[in-house]
Amino acid sequence: MNDLPSVCFLCTGNSARSVMARALFASKTSKFQTTSAGTLVLEGQPMSIRTRKALAAHGLSEPDHLSCQFGQLHLQTDLVVAMEPSHIFWIRRHFPEMASRTGTLPRLIQCLPKEGDLKTRIATMKLGEVEIEDWEEVVDPAAGDQEIFDRCAEELESLVSQLVVKIS
Repeated sequence: MNDLPSVCFLCTGNSARSVMARALFASKTSKFQTTSAGTLVLEGQPMSIRTRKALAAHGLSEPDHLSCQFGQLHLQTDLVVAMEPSHIFWIRRHFPEMASRTGTLPRLIQCLPKEGDLKTRIATMKLGEVEIEDWEEVVDPAAGDQEIFDRCAEELESLVSQLVVKIS
């Protein structure tokens, strides 16, 4: 049994943003169990080729990744890191018991307190009640070309690096 705190990165299809964010996060810290999932997933699909190439540009790979719908298996997760406001609304609607442990990546970087254990720090944010704002989005590269995916990976590299500092 692993006693490390758990973090789940959440996007829509679990084929781009959440995959990249999880891989980047796991490459920067071994102090957490990490998973990724989506809100609207066709289960068991590999990540997009553009995601694979964007990760490779950062020296990372996720050869065993298969898309996963957020669900019952994720309900014990200590922190869900969402990529956009619609994911927060989806969690609040479908898994309200997780709302107090789900925040957008930008909000967590900006607002997560520095002191105390992780569960207490998350609880003080009152994530289930906070009003979600437009600035809390990591733009989905889904319809874009390789350059858009690469830019998303660069943005996630910066955001995830900040999160690792903030969360550790």
